[in-house]
Amino acid sequence: MKRIADKALTSFFLNLVLIMLGFIAAIYLGIFLNNRQALEQELQNRARSIVEAIVITRKWNANHGGVYVLKTPGMISNPYLEDPDLETADGRIYTKKNPALMVREISEIVAQEGSFQFNVTSLNPINPANKPDPFEGEALAAFETGIPELFTREKQNSSTYFRYMAPLIVEDACLACHARQGYRIGDIRGGISVRFNIDAIAAAHSRNLAVLISLVLISILALFLIISRLMNRLRGRLKRAEQKLQQIAITDELTGLKNRRYLLERLHAELVRMGRNGRPLACIIFDLDHFKQVNDTFGHQAGDQALREIAAHVQEQCRANDILSRFGGEEFVVLLPDTDPAGAREIAERLRRTILSCRINLADGQVLTLSASFGVAGLAKAPRNIDQAEVDLLNRADGALYRAKAGGRNRVEVNV
Repeated sequence: MKRIADKALTSFFLNLVLIMLGFIAAIYLGIFLNNRQALEQELQNRARSIVEAIVITRKWNANHGGVYVLKTPGMISNPYLEDPDLETADGRIYTKKNPALMVREISEIVAQEGSFQFNVTSLNPINPANKPDPFEGEALAAFETGIPELFTREKQNSSTYFRYMAPLIVEDACLACHARQGYRIGDIRGGISVRFNIDAIAAAHSRNLAVLISLVLISILALFLIISRLMNRLRGRLKRAEQKLQQIAITDELTGLKNRRYLLERLHAELVRMGRNGRPLACIIFDLDHFKQVNDTFGHQAGDQALREIAAHVQEQCRANDILSRFGGEEFVVLLPDTDPAGAREIAERLRRTILSCRINLADGQVLTLSASFGVAGLAKAPRNIDQAEVDLLNRADGALYRAKAGGRNRVEVNV
């Protein structure tokens, strides 16, 4: 029974740990996935902001039909524009910077000094230098199918870059340069791609992941220790409860003596032990005389009090190895290991005198005295059949008790 209880408790403990581990893992996995999604969203938002700024800059230029700047030494005019240069009355020359050229020159400055890079390209660029790279070509093809944007991570020279591309939609101001290419308002002219290094972000993400894993391990360890402690406490309480139940199962509730069940178990054990050491074994059965009259005259509460007090006095007279039990009603049995019938008779006489001298003070002031009849039986040698010997020993003691009652009560009879 104990082994089954331990297995059930261990199974419960393991199932509880697995459930809690799953719960903790789900929480931390949710945190990790949420953080990763938030990081990805932040990278996309950063890229979108850059693209939006570029689009606004191009739109400003396009709305003004291009911007003329003073042509300085070494500056090359846009070869893809008709009459890009303009000479003023004072002889200075200005050259036109259309949206594409202006954004391209800004991108070159950003590539050298900024924290990101961008490029404006298309599948049909006017300037061959604006030819798309593989990622940009894939994104431009995807835009034709209705995909609104594309992003990815890219490794280059042991560094990681975030790449993002959004379509560039033809507006009315764009037709001044691109109408001859057959574009109409709303068409996808090309796209703007953004590229920036995310090594620091990736390193921070790796650190966060390491911290998260550490927290998971710490949480699991803490959970295991807490549950282990709780289970140990529970196991201790169950053990105490089991011991209490076992004690209740073998104890007579009224007198506090061992009950019939315990007596029979010990009788079997003593007969087994007798088979090993060959020592004698005796048994005393005694019954309180005329006890029914006590209940009828003084009431059952008085009868219960009498049983408790007599049991206590008899227990005081028993030896340490003797087993006293209430066998039922007003009948008691004393099992006497290592005792022959003669020795058992002496003990029975002592117990008879003890009961006879016991004065029970009732609640109404009356004093109750009782006597008892005793039957004694013994075994001098180990029996061959233990089960049969149990029945025979008790029957012989009971037969002696019957003779004591028939002989006038308050006496001891021995059945050798």
